[in-house]
Amino acid sequence: QLGKLLIECSATFLISFSSQICAIAHVTAKTMPHEDAECRKGSAPNIHDPATRELSVVVPSYNEENRLPLMMDEALDYLEKRQRRDPSFTYEVIVVNDGSKDQTAKVAKEYCKKYGSDKVRVISLEKNRGKGGAVRTGVFSSRGKKILMADADGATKFADIEKVEEGLKNLRPWPKGMAISCGSRAHLEKDSIAKRSYFRTILMYGFHFLVWFLCVKEIRDTQCGFKLLTREAALQTFSNLHIERWAFDVELLYIAQRLKIPIAEVAVNWTEIEGSKLVPFWSWLQMGRDLLFIRLRYMTGAWKLEAKKCN
Repeated sequence: QLGKLLIECSATFLISFSSQICAIAHVTAKTMPHEDAECRKGSAPNIHDPATRELSVVVPSYNEENRLPLMMDEALDYLEKRQRRDPSFTYEVIVVNDGSKDQTAKVAKEYCKKYGSDKVRVISLEKNRGKGGAVRTGVFSSRGKKILMADADGATKFADIEKVEEGLKNLRPWPKGMAISCGSRAHLEKDSIAKRSYFRTILMYGFHFLVWFLCVKEIRDTQCGFKLLTREAALQTFSNLHIERWAFDVELLYIAQRLKIPIAEVAVNWTEIEGSKLVPFWSWLQMGRDLLFIRLRYMTGAWKLEAKKCN
């Protein structure tokens, strides 16, 4: 009798606790603005408008005055050479200065002077919004048929854009013009584990399990910051995005799966660069909380997916 009573009490507690977590997730859910300030200005480029460039590269940057130049030099050298080979290829690089406290904006604007404001643009946010918020701002102000997310640290070789482009091409025919190709470091996982501490390895596996269990089952590496989207896929996913910090990649891919957007995962070259803003324990704890809330908020209807239309 005592054992039965304990089981019943435990079940009651778990049901009550789960209900409270769902209620908290629902009540505390916040919606992101339909348009960022940069996109509301009449003369500013807008994701809802037809594309006027072949490629937009969005580079979220927070206190990146030291690492940004190497990435920009590599990216622009590649893009300029590609344009010389194929004059019909047009591009833009959008550096989103995410409320940096250093000289990130000044460094980025030097590239505007060198290459012209039509090829390099800088958007500065007054307050730090997080990587997801910065990328979303850049995407909303992009002009490309395809939009590439690329980290400011240059950890992924920029020439690997050809690999993710091939991944995108292999997904054809794209339903409603939508497809996403994700760079992946999953093939490097064994080597990286050998260099990590036991504690960080446990945290990594725990995070991967939560991603798989709660949100995204098809993609092994959701966090690589090298992703290529068609313009239509970018419009539909980022218009529905809520998470602004580290877990935004997971919500992005969760939304894509819910909208039945085809996704490719492509191995890319990747090198760990010193200066990461990710704090192993606390950042992953925040991401774990966000993963749980992503699932609960969509499940309870606090967040809903809405189809967007281009002009």
